[in-house]
Amino acid sequence: MQNKNVAYDSKVEGEVIVTQADAVINWIRKHSVWPMPMGLACCAIELMAAGGSRFDISRFGMEVMRFSPRQADCMIVAGTVTYKMAEVIRRIYEQMAEPKWVVAMGACASTGGMYRSYATLQGVDRIIPVDVYISGCPPRPEALLDAMIKLQDKIGRERSVKNLTARKAETAEELELAGAGKES
Repeated sequence: MQNKNVAYDSKVEGEVIVTQADAVINWIRKHSVWPMPMGLACCAIELMAAGGSRFDISRFGMEVMRFSPRQADCMIVAGTVTYKMAEVIRRIYEQMAEPKWVVAMGACASTGGMYRSYATLQGVDRIIPVDVYISGCPPRPEALLDAMIKLQDKIGRERSVKNLTARKAETAEELELAGAGKES
């Protein structure tokens, strides 16, 4: 019995693959996520363990931990976020290039954890948008790997081409406004 989902056209010669631009762009993006660890507390130890040989985050193309926001596209906030650090985290997030994603690792990053005090932010999602939450105190490295797989699935479902053209239009608008500001 022949598979009806896969089509082969004998009129096309050579090794040609036909697909959608979104599928190709998302496949590339989801298999080359470069995380930036924001290790703020005990969850950072579990984050480091995920890079070890026992858990091997490199199987998912995420072993390249970048400590510069300009080279990373996924911020992993691991640990307790204080109000003193909140402004720094937001600034670092804003320095990351688009597209960018955020993972809140652990109870403290997700909800403030057991710290209900004036100094602790009750969830990093109050200052930056979060794509995936990881529960636990501290969560195991397997939970981080599961969250990264969920992030890859989310990246795979995005409308990349539409987002690229929208960003291009926004940039053109910004350039026009900047040009109009110089003339006056």
